[in-house]
Amino acid sequence: MILVTGATGHVGRPLVDLLLAAGQRVRGLTRDPSRAGLPEGVEAARTEDLPLDGIDAVFFVLAAFPEGPAELIRRAREHGVRRIVALSSYTALDDDPKNFIAVRHRDLERRIEESGLEWTALHPAGGLAVTALEWREQIRATGVARGPYARAHSAPLHERDIAEIGARALLTDELLGTKPLFSGPESITYADRARLIGEAVGRPVRFEEITHDEARKEMAEVGIPPGAIEARLRMFAQLVDAPHPISPVDRFLGRPGRTFRRWAEDHVADFT
Repeated sequence: MILVTGATGHVGRPLVDLLLAAGQRVRGLTRDPSRAGLPEGVEAARTEDLPLDGIDAVFFVLAAFPEGPAELIRRAREHGVRRIVALSSYTALDDDPKNFIAVRHRDLERRIEESGLEWTALHPAGGLAVTALEWREQIRATGVARGPYARAHSAPLHERDIAEIGARALLTDELLGTKPLFSGPESITYADRARLIGEAVGRPVRFEEITHDEARKEMAEVGIPPGAIEARLRMFAQLVDAPHPISPVDRFLGRPGRTFRRWAEDHVADFT
């Protein structure tokens, strides 16, 4: 049986579907199993209970365990879990001790490498397309997406592409002991993201650039930790007018990655 942490999350939910389609038994962790809405056949359990009996492999996301993987790894050893696949971040390649996001993911990777379990650490690069959902209320109400650094580039990944690579790491031995790096198929600006969402929903969407300080204040108001705020803003500033390197998913999936246009078309309902 495979345990998916964050089973109702942006990556976890499509991963659950992929594992079921592959004939796997799945246990999904969520804060409230009664409201999870997971597919029939999935065993839903509370994240805080962390039931590992009968589990052979784990898909781990820090968003579900903000305190880190130490307790899960300890209990995984006790229960005979064989493999852990962690959704890490390409920021782990940054050794700057002031980069809060990088520090957390470097610690995650160190712990799974030292766990004694089979491991893979996924390095999605270029950003996740789903971060554009932060704009959904603004776009619905005003047709405007607010954010800093309109000309900052990214190579956003469709969450399903990440889930498919995660499924491969869980179901085959091809990625054992590796840190596969992959990005979306194209470098686009944040202003481009807004435009492409508008084209998908059939009405103009305009990007409204706000200042660094305004962005810091808005991020703090929605509960983003100060260290993460500074890391994100510093990254955005460095990417202004700088096309993002592309690391194609083709070598993992045998096909090109889904574009941001495709992502926007898949998420029209979120913006209308």
